[in-house]
Amino acid sequence: MTKVYKPLATFWEKYETKWSISPDWVAERIQVAQPVEKVKPIDHDAPKKEGYTRFVCMSDTHSRKLQIKVPDGDVLLHAGDMTKVGYPGEFREFSKLMKSLPHKYKVVIPGNHELGLDPTAGRAATYNMKGGKRDECLANITDCIFLEDHWVKINGIKIYGSPWQPEFGNWAYNLDRGPQLQNVWEKIPDDTDVLMTHGPPIRHGDLCNSGLRAGCVDLMRAIQTRVHPKYHVFGHIHEDPGMTTDGETHYINASTCNRQYRAVQECVVFDLPNGQFQEEVEHGPKDPIEFPGLAQ
Repeated sequence: MTKVYKPLATFWEKYETKWSISPDWVAERIQVAQPVEKVKPIDHDAPKKEGYTRFVCMSDTHSRKLQIKVPDGDVLLHAGDMTKVGYPGEFREFSKLMKSLPHKYKVVIPGNHELGLDPTAGRAATYNMKGGKRDECLANITDCIFLEDHWVKINGIKIYGSPWQPEFGNWAYNLDRGPQLQNVWEKIPDDTDVLMTHGPPIRHGDLCNSGLRAGCVDLMRAIQTRVHPKYHVFGHIHEDPGMTTDGETHYINASTCNRQYRAVQECVVFDLPNGQFQEEVEHGPKDPIEFPGLAQ
């Protein structure tokens, strides 16, 4: 049975700016105030209730051959790192994978390995993509709903997707901890039901083999003090997959590849009751994504 802890927002009442850049320090303290509870996901073949939508979560497939069976459902969520390094041809192959899957809707966000989409990614030069190949890559992303700081409603359930994460090896969609990431998370609508980000929040699905935490402090602060989504789906940290909860939001590290980049980790499935809707799919405004440091 899921426990309910004291109001989650109270932990953040003493928030100071220095917390943003101290994830391990924050993790030690949040562990005492908010124990992380592991959750067993529902079985892939469990019956779905009438009036519910079934979500199937995966992430970090990295252009690898899948060694798992992707369960059926209504909506497939892919939380980024669909490619190895983000060459245009890799997006074409990923789109073929999306087309081959039976889900009526596929919602996808990019991750830090999608170098070709981010004109500011420093590591892109290593792969002869300095400045990115954004237009060409975008043209190759088909057969899915692609979100970059945008939202979509499916069956009245609002899904918001954002690719950003704290600086991680000069890859794509990297931002400094602190004000840059705070500005990004402020864009998440208050009424988000399912939040998709590539990187994890602090303390949930963010533990690296080194023992350090890669999660974003300010993302967790936004979730627990303002957004309160029912589910938060992400990837990025291959070695800490699974579902956890803070008693309010369920967190899913849906990484498909393990630490050895073998696509062997099972998808996570969850169901949500449909909201009120007139159109089965409603798209939010498609304002261009803003890349800090790049003239728009």
